[in-house]
Amino acid sequence: MATSELLRMDNMGIVVESLDKAIAFFSEIGLKLEGRMVIEGEWAGRITGLPNQRVEIAMMVTPDGHSRLELSRFLDPEVMEDHRNAPVNALGYLRAMFAVTNIDELVERLQKQGATLVGEIVKYENAYRLCYIRGAEGLLVGLAQPL
Repeated sequence: MATSELLRMDNMGIVVESLDKAIAFFSEIGLKLEGRMVIEGEWAGRITGLPNQRVEIAMMVTPDGHSRLELSRFLDPEVMEDHRNAPVNALGYLRAMFAVTNIDELVERLQKQGATLVGEIVKYENAYRLCYIRGAEGLLVGLAQPL
């Protein structure tokens, strides 16, 4: 049998409470809505281990078309846990990092949507200006401006 080889990372998934708010937030960063639909049926539950699931998803894509973010809003079953306000040193999903051209301008736009800086914008050597920001629904994302 042939050894499996990694082709690419296809997407990252985030469960949200409001698809509209999450789409607006990630659109402001620069991702584009690729599609939106409801996923349901016995086959879907066999993948996730949640029988009879109904999930509305929105697929967001980066401008280069190489990376995707799948936003999911569970209709059934109801959400069981909420990790959105976990500190940055909690185990599990932390954040997605996005490379941007003007971090100050973007942070200002995101703050107008209610986003907040976790700490501050800092310079890392002569390579990046970086920050963590909590946006739509408290989702944590990183922004990095190459220098």
